[in-house]
Amino acid sequence: MSDKLDPKELKILADILALVLEDHPGQSANALDAIRSRARRNGMTGGALKNLFTALAPNPPPRPPPRPRASRAASGTAATEEMQAARTRIVQLTESVNRLDLDLRSARARNEELRSQLYLTQQARAETQAALSVMRARPTPRRRSVVALAVAVGALVGAIGMGMVRAMDVPAAPFRTTALN
Repeated sequence: MSDKLDPKELKILADILALVLEDHPGQSANALDAIRSRARRNGMTGGALKNLFTALAPNPPPRPPPRPRASRAASGTAATEEMQAARTRIVQLTESVNRLDLDLRSARARNEELRSQLYLTQQARAETQAALSVMRARPTPRRRSVVALAVAVGALVGAIGMGMVRAMDVPAAPFRTTALN
């Protein structure tokens, strides 16, 4: 075992020993079992534990020095100042929370307004696309007139071409043969 005692270990041992001396039989038995298992784990015998107690009795481990206390008059004004500072901080935090809450509410309202505008825009877009597809599907009067004009021009060119072919179709002069006799 080391020469220095671990204060934490000493505190645990003291707590366990205090439980051993309690009048509750279940807790006392459990505390004794804990002491036995801890002694086995640390390789400590009953004589070593006795020597530990005798070593602690005349030389207990030093306690930490107590914190100095302020006088009542000084602590009263310091406490009052602390309380006032804490109240001021609480008021500031409350105002900040309220302001953030208002900002959040206005942001949510703006979000809902933008959502409704988006919905209306999507609806108008869908209506426009439907109207455009209907317009593309049916033939327009202009297309009909262009087709009719093309047919008329084609017929006219055909008629003029036929007339020219007929006009050029001159009967050929009969073939004359001259005899050389």
